[in-house]
Amino acid sequence: MKMFMLKAFFLAALMFVSVLFGMQQANEGIHRMKGFQDSDFKSALTINETDEGEVQASVLGNDMSSHDLQQKREKLEEMKAYNIFSSLGKSISDGISELTEKSVAFITDLITGN
Repeated sequence: MKMFMLKAFFLAALMFVSVLFGMQQANEGIHRMKGFQDSDFKSALTINETDEGEVQASVLGNDMSSHDLQQKREKLEEMKAYNIFSSLGKSISDGISELTEKSVAFITDLITGN
């Protein structure tokens, strides 16, 4: 029993030290990456305002205008987009809720004898 506890403690200590070492390595990597400057890399999203007051946006280097965004919004509203994953998740959730409710009712009936 003493040997098992010693091994378990040693293993837990080794895992703890490994996690700390990994966190330190990640921190150093972030600091190295943060200091890297390259003029070829562009920001993912840039927003500029012209002299006339019009706002211009660029997403991943592609220029977007407010007219493009408005057209896309109207198109999505017309489509009334159907998300298969959302409906699948909703039906699974409803099924699990119903199953849980019936299971609890069944167990309660068994315990109370009704």
